[in-house]
Amino acid sequence: MDEDDAAWNQRMRGETVIQRLDRNWASLLQELRVLQTGVQVLTGFLLTLPFQSRFDTLSTSLRVVYLVVVTAAIAATALLVAPVAIHRLLFRRHRLDVLVSGAHRLALAGIALLGIALTGMAVLIFDMVVGTTAGVIAGVVAALLFVSVWWVQPLLYRNGKR
Repeated sequence: MDEDDAAWNQRMRGETVIQRLDRNWASLLQELRVLQTGVQVLTGFLLTLPFQSRFDTLSTSLRVVYLVVVTAAIAATALLVAPVAIHRLLFRRHRLDVLVSGAHRLALAGIALLGIALTGMAVLIFDMVVGTTAGVIAGVVAALLFVSVWWVQPLLYRNGKR
């Protein structure tokens, strides 16, 4: 825990460390609720694709993309749901500090994997509908979008550049 952050929260919010952890946990849960539903629907959809008739027409390279996408989606689902399991295992153990910091790291990793899955989905869909070049372009654009909006912009805000 950063002492400057703890002192600021105490001074400006009048929060104790436990109150800050409770607020952080509640905030993280709200964020995870937004992510969990979407990533679970995406994963469920991806798991049905091999059973569709057009799946057999995928080239070997698109099958590899599909496997990367489905792996990223499954891993994102696991990471974004993991804080709930951790909470259950740590319930009434007075380990809120561990829960909040661990869930924070899991959420960041889950978001990164979700970005990979969505980028791969763009590649798959555009390749199947328009062609390989469009698939590559869609993948690059999606990756740039996710990196810029989910990572670069927040880091600029974090460092006081706006």
